[in-house]
Amino acid sequence: MARLLVALLVLVAETTFAQYPARPVRLLVPNPPGGATDTLARVFAPKLGEALGQPVIVDNRPGSNGNVASEAAARATPDGHTLLLCADAQIVIGPHLYAKMPLDTLKDLEPIASLVNTQMVLSVNPALPVKDLQEFVAHARRTQPPLAYASIGNGSQHHLVMEMLKARAGIDLLHVPFKGGGPATVALLAGDVSVMFGGNSVAGHIKSGRLRALAVAGKNRSSANPDLPRLADLYPGLEVTPWLGVFGPAGLPAPILARLRSETNRLLADADFRDKIRNLGGLEPYVTTPEEFAALIRAEHEKYAQVVKAAGAKID
Repeated sequence: MARLLVALLVLVAETTFAQYPARPVRLLVPNPPGGATDTLARVFAPKLGEALGQPVIVDNRPGSNGNVASEAAARATPDGHTLLLCADAQIVIGPHLYAKMPLDTLKDLEPIASLVNTQMVLSVNPALPVKDLQEFVAHARRTQPPLAYASIGNGSQHHLVMEMLKARAGIDLLHVPFKGGGPATVALLAGDVSVMFGGNSVAGHIKSGRLRALAVAGKNRSSANPDLPRLADLYPGLEVTPWLGVFGPAGLPAPILARLRSETNRLLADADFRDKIRNLGGLEPYVTTPEEFAALIRAEHEKYAQVVKAAGAKID
């Protein structure tokens, strides 16, 4: 009798997984419409929906630096019908900025697949009398009062990578946080600040000559700016490569998790889909194995714990 019951339970489970998804899938996005994460989601969602045979609906849930969407994903039934598309900062930086978090991002969310990574470019106003990274560091060392730099917000990667550069280069800079890349870039263009790390928000201005690029922060050189050096060329080990990935609530059944991973990676291997991602500006398809993705998350969670503490960044 016990064997029969087990067999029936296995049969029911297999049938359930075989029917996945049984209804439309919600893809939670922690940003309002129009930003880079939302734009990526609206390219990714319809393609994933075609692969799954059910619509994937983008559900924007902004608030609390992404914690609103993360908590909603973590508390959802782990059946694959609620997913989260978010940036690395939500998973590996946010937990170190808040005295109290509504979830444990390492335990309450299941990494499904990486999607893209991007480059942050060290950019200066052309009025600053520097042509490269070495000249910038030398200029910053002798400038008093310190040069001001913009970020997209306190505790953002744009803030923390500059603090990492300050520590490695032995320079002092004044942090001026803004609410997003747009306002920060406007301040840099106006000369209200001298320097910032930026992504999509600075790319067009670098191309037009309104901003001057000095270096990229990533592990690899930028395909968009192949002549730019890496920070790590001058300061070995100083590497920051932002990424975005797909997560679900902890406890996703293995067959559903495996299908979501395989469908996502299959999309990332498709040439047309890869071109669509690159056409968004500054994004590169980023494929990892489950083991690589998990290891990356753990390593960066530990790294940013130290960086946030050293920078004294916090959000109440």
